[in-house]
Amino acid sequence: MSGGERVALRLRLRGRVQGVGFRYFVRGAARELGLAGRVRNLVNGEVEVEVAGDAGQVERLKGRLRQGPPGAAVTGLDEEELAGAPVWERFEIDG
Repeated sequence: MSGGERVALRLRLRGRVQGVGFRYFVRGAARELGLAGRVRNLVNGEVEVEVAGDAGQVERLKGRLRQGPPGAAVTGLDEEELAGAPVWERFEIDG
């Protein structure tokens, strides 16, 4: 981490984001950027990412998520700030 401002966000991604390795893509990108949190598929076909870390690195992750892995087609990304988010030690796939 660069020691900058820390943020915690919940991101919801829509489009072709399930069945294309999206959770593994997110985990790899988040770990590479030094972020912590989790990612999971939702029953409505979206992918939910909860992420915490350096604000600049979270912004980089969001840029990567908009592109996604090969076969993905992200049509929307919603975000909300997480207040009192859990303290994660690393980034994991949840479920």
